[in-house]
Amino acid sequence: MQTSPAALPPTVWPARGRHVGSAAADVLRVNLRQLKDGAVVDDFLELKEEQVFEARWRVDGEVTVRARLTLGSDGEWVLVAEAEQPWKVAWASPVGMFWPLEPDAGWDHDTVAGLRFRDVNRLPEDDKELRRLLRDCVRDSWALHIVVHEAMTPDEGGRRPLTGHLPPSLRHRVVEHRAAPHQLRAVNWALKEFDVQVPRGGAVVLSPLPLDRDTGADDFSVRSVFLDGTPPTELIDAVTRFAGLPRPLPEGAEEALTALREQWRLTTAEEELVRQRELVAMYAEALEAMTNSRDLYREAAERANEALAAYREAGAEAPRPPAEQPGSPLQQLTRTLERFKPRRPPRDENGAG
Repeated sequence: MQTSPAALPPTVWPARGRHVGSAAADVLRVNLRQLKDGAVVDDFLELKEEQVFEARWRVDGEVTVRARLTLGSDGEWVLVAEAEQPWKVAWASPVGMFWPLEPDAGWDHDTVAGLRFRDVNRLPEDDKELRRLLRDCVRDSWALHIVVHEAMTPDEGGRRPLTGHLPPSLRHRVVEHRAAPHQLRAVNWALKEFDVQVPRGGAVVLSPLPLDRDTGADDFSVRSVFLDGTPPTELIDAVTRFAGLPRPLPEGAEEALTALREQWRLTTAEEELVRQRELVAMYAEALEAMTNSRDLYREAAERANEALAAYREAGAEAPRPPAEQPGSPLQQLTRTLERFKPRRPPRDENGAG
């Protein structure tokens, strides 16, 4: 039976991408060291054999964020962060707590080949390739994807990526696609598969989610986007609202979140003290259970010896054990011994047995 994917907790921020080039671990190590020296992150830890980096920092002055980045051999990275409170889009992106944010950094490639987070991604001219790309974005990417149609060829300011205007926590989770003026019909033909359309000169959020009856695709469609370098207010609002919708964890994110919660190693002194106390309490409970179990089984063994001695005294042959009964093994053993106990013949009036 197929189970539904777990819901994305409101405290969790997931992202996945690919680092292009060599020495990805060195890039992470150097950047984390610089951020710790600059008091941007409180601390970090590298688990070299596992290619895992952990970091801890604070937002809003006192809310602790814990994050874990796993680096694959092919450069693919998975980053899951969790805060002590529901995530706010105004908080700093966890990506910037691990990777350097220079324009030429190699980390900002989506797992869908050819796409980048901080750049304008031109849609393919070939119709089949266009449809295949959008389908891969919906099925395989953890990012949010927006499709922007250029009503006319923009100037230099309009050619800059719009994602830079998004709230900090969304800038590295959104991929921006651009359709040239002549591509409107081809793009909307490809978007029919996902029940969305991009208005002429506007934009739409490409939804990988089944939207409920109270929320339609039109709620995340923007009629006009001015590509003149000014912040696209309506588009920012649409992307922010979409990012706040309840959603399932992306495929593979549940395992990453479990690892963050259960395999976390970057503990503070206070957290380590609490952990040790919990371990002591757990061991004490286990020891008490073992002691009680030993005493109970010792009692059962004594009763078994008494029953065996009674059979030998009576010269009786022990009957076969009854069929297995419900209950604990100790309960079953006790019931069995009660049945094994021989019944002595009643004494006569003269006291003879």
